[in-house]
Amino acid sequence: MVGVLCLGALLAAAAAPLHASPQDRRSDQEAAREGRMQGRLLPLRAIEARVVPYMIKKGAQYLGFDFDAGTGIYTLKFLRNGNVIWVDVDGRTGQVMSRSGG
Repeated sequence: MVGVLCLGALLAAAAAPLHASPQDRRSDQEAAREGRMQGRLLPLRAIEARVVPYMIKKGAQYLGFDFDAGTGIYTLKFLRNGNVIWVDVDGRTGQVMSRSGG
């Protein structure tokens, strides 16, 4: 029972940043746009072009992305066999930093 509760708490904590308020999302979108215009960040489409085809070949469906203006990290979200996979990508270099889930 305790393990189930801990797992539930862990899942809730992991999902929390993905549900930012509309104001937070707007400010992250503005920061991403500004970073692209100043040449500090790669365009989302360039990052997607590097990651999405590989994940699709592995049987995953692309769900969308989140952007963290504080770190400059894009988190691309995928679904495979009922499991969500998060791929963190450095928005400055396009390098995959980590992958978690499914």
